[in-house]
Amino acid sequence: MKKIYIGADSAGYFMKEELIGYIKEKGYEVIDCGTDSADSCHYPEFASAVAKNVQKDLEGSFGILVCGTGIGMSMTANKYKGIRAAVCGDTFSARMTRMHNDANVLCMGARVIGIGLAKDIVDLFLSSEFEGGRHAVRVNMIADVESAEK
Repeated sequence: MKKIYIGADSAGYFMKEELIGYIKEKGYEVIDCGTDSADSCHYPEFASAVAKNVQKDLEGSFGILVCGTGIGMSMTANKYKGIRAAVCGDTFSARMTRMHNDANVLCMGARVIGIGLAKDIVDLFLSSEFEGGRHAVRVNMIADVESAEK
């Protein structure tokens, strides 16, 4: 079973805390990369912590990031080689980003969706498998762009 690295800023703190227990109940090992309170903080610190951990174990882990919208977290996480972070606010996107994009970091907005939907999104993200095939060609093209950038 994959390890789940999870992080949030102050806007996502309460959702992160609730998701940790939920994901553990599903049998996953969850590693909390912060923040540890709802006090104001800087989301890039936590997105970087999660992305670096997932980057070390691309086959054996996923990341989950929560901020106000999920956007800042995804922008930061996607700066790391091998990370494919996707903002999802619906279950269809969560399933498809795993199946077609082989996303390894899920980003959500605590000010956009509620905890019930967040749990459903997490369930689909964690349970959906990458389809490979023509999608693998496209994911490899993304990696080629990433490698070409300096």
